Amino acid sequence: MAEITASLVKELRERTGAGMMECKKALTENNGDIEASAEWLRKSGLAKADKKAGRVAAEGRISVAQSGNKAVLVEINSETDFVAKDDNFIRFADAVAQTALTSGAADVEALKSAKMPSGETVEETRAAVISKVGENVQVRRLVRIDTANNVAAYVHTGNKIGVLVELKGGDADLARGIAMHIAALNPPHNKAADVPADFVAKEKEIELAKMSDKDKQKPAEILEKIISGKIAKIVNEVTLYGQPYALDQDKTVEATVKAAGADVVGFQRLAVGEGIEKVKEDYAAEVAKAMQV
Repeated sequence: MAEITASLVKELRERTGAGMMECKKALTENNGDIEASAEWLRKSGLAKADKKAGRVAAEGRISVAQSGNKAVLVEINSETDFVAKDDNFIRFADAVAQTALTSGAADVEALKSAKMPSGETVEETRAAVISKVGENVQVRRLVRIDTANNVAAYVHTGNKIGVLVELKGGDADLARGIAMHIAALNPPHNKAADVPADFVAKEKEIELAKMSDKDKQKPAEILEKIISGKIAKIVNEVTLYGQPYALDQDKTVEATVKAAGADVVGFQRLAVGEGIEKVKEDYAAEVAKAMQV
């Protein structure tokens, strides 16, 4: 059995980022062979990742990477907000975003096999992070913009919300302002033409049902004008262009953009955990159950 020295443990720890005790165990299991020990740790990380894969990961952060008119957002999830603030997790999330940008990966599956600066794939690195933080970690979503137009990439304080905006014309400041507006107000659609026809039809049906019998007796053209006015207001509420601009409430986003001779081509918005059903912990019941054991 080779002697497991402190310097050997230190070297393996620096190479893999694993804990000191894990490195010592790996070296012991592999007779001091540092290459075999590094592989052993990697496999151990994959095994731990597999065991945690079924656990709900609805916390995390949105990380961004941008180079000129190319930008990406990635959502990386953890089980708790505590781990989402861990330095290991943050470094991983930011490195994944940069890898997404440079690799050109079009979706999460392609991103998982992309090489990180360490030479390992995103998926291999994810497994190692799980070993360090002790929670399920998932690379959930990726969105990107690659265009000749102005691009703003904005991540809100706390890295829980991220936005990409493509702006034709205008400038970088306007693009960023629009991105901040989208982060705050979360418009489902860009312009009125983007609102689905079935949504508009349903809203018309609802507004008509809300009208009094007296109003329903009005001439068809008057009735249509009243309903159209109500629908226009609803459409404004659910579109970026129809909303009052967050940085200048006296103007709509549309008026602000047009005054700059610009046009919002499109946008992407990610919020951590949206669409994931979070597990609700009943700690009182858990303690009571433990007391009965």
